[in-house]
Amino acid sequence: MEDFEKIIFALPKGRILNKSVDLILKSEILPEKEFNNPKSRKLRFSTNDQDIDLVRIRSSDVPTFVAFGAADIGIAGQDDILEQGYSELYMPLDLKIGICKLVIARSVNLSLKNGNLAASYEKVATKYPNITKRHFEKIGVQANCIKLNGAIELAPSLGLCDTIVDIVETGETLKANGLVEKEKITDISTHLIVNRTSLKTKPKKINNLIDKFSEIVHGKAA
Repeated sequence: MEDFEKIIFALPKGRILNKSVDLILKSEILPEKEFNNPKSRKLRFSTNDQDIDLVRIRSSDVPTFVAFGAADIGIAGQDDILEQGYSELYMPLDLKIGICKLVIARSVNLSLKNGNLAASYEKVATKYPNITKRHFEKIGVQANCIKLNGAIELAPSLGLCDTIVDIVETGETLKANGLVEKEKITDISTHLIVNRTSLKTKPKKINNLIDKFSEIVHGKAA
């Protein structure tokens, strides 16, 4: 089968990979053996379905691959979807995995002195500058965002900023680094995403996948 006829399904590396693979297996898509080889440098894999290939990429890149049509369908965190804001993405299904929340947090000591955010200006370390700026604009605060890709909770203690915006599951990492949650921006979960053009050009194949995943998520799969 030619590549343009195949469904390219993008899976995210990182914290939601294992749960994403569980969903793939429950949908009866079985990747080639190389997929499970931890030493493999391969990123694209055939499956037992000749119509579907899997690609395994960085989680924050999944929305980009799908939006630009390099992949037809994918699994992505809502945080990355909202941050990138691609209009080409269709989100047909919340997969109910990777559940967490995106929050504003500050140093415990600073919060005791001043419980509220600054009146008009805030320096914020975050992986999500677009979401952060939009949220702070709504409350009349100018956010000077410092883009970080990791160790965000460390930033206030080293004087990089007073405030961070980050995803939180249990809150233990915030607590361990002397931070306290001040406000929840939004709840986050993992979604099935589809390229809108692919949905028009390959409707039967993609809708079949959406239906399969919907049955699994809602407990109707055999």
